[in-house]
Amino acid sequence: MGRADPATAATVATKWVDELEVDAPDIVGAWRGIEAGRFMTVRREVRRRAGAGSAAAIVTQLEATATAITTLIETLPDPAFALPGGEADWTVAEAIGHDAAARAGLVIAGALAASGRWPSDGARVVPSVPGPAGVGREDLIRKIGQSQRIIAQSAKQIAGHETDPCPLDHPLVGRLRCGEWLLFAGIHDLMHLEQLHGIAASLGRTATVPEPLAPGSVG
Repeated sequence: MGRADPATAATVATKWVDELEVDAPDIVGAWRGIEAGRFMTVRREVRRRAGAGSAAAIVTQLEATATAITTLIETLPDPAFALPGGEADWTVAEAIGHDAAARAGLVIAGALAASGRWPSDGARVVPSVPGPAGVGREDLIRKIGQSQRIIAQSAKQIAGHETDPCPLDHPLVGRLRCGEWLLFAGIHDLMHLEQLHGIAASLGRTATVPEPLAPGSVG
């Protein structure tokens, strides 16, 4: 299978971010701080963009990132899912499975704190847990769709409580507010989308961002 030349890969790397920013401006805007290596800037951007009343808009933007992930899953050839996934020694399938679990888990944490149901033993994120190995295309699409449905439901509990504190402690970003975890779930999506787009470009594949789906229809 042909591989994209460096110039093509660079164009694809820029294009997908610019396209996604149309439908997920806050997520992409905050993520660009990580892209530039300024992690404290990301914390400031998350605080600025995930304030009171932001939950519904961020859920819509998370639909866009879920759709972008699904589009890439549909575009990659079958052998790609066993290739290195861009993080540690994970495969592509393990990286996508990880992202599906993480995006739902972060938002569930915000919802539990917002609704006063925070568990006594749930104060810290365990990072770098890969998804199950050997999972195929259709199951990965299903996992992303399921994660978005969980996000949409959990966000209803976060709405109106975006600025409430959340005890969840992440080793990279520390503690964020309830609504900020909703936004950070999208930033995490983009971290893995960047890896996946690099893999797709190396295989000579491209995936553009489609028109956004109706709310609740992802997956």
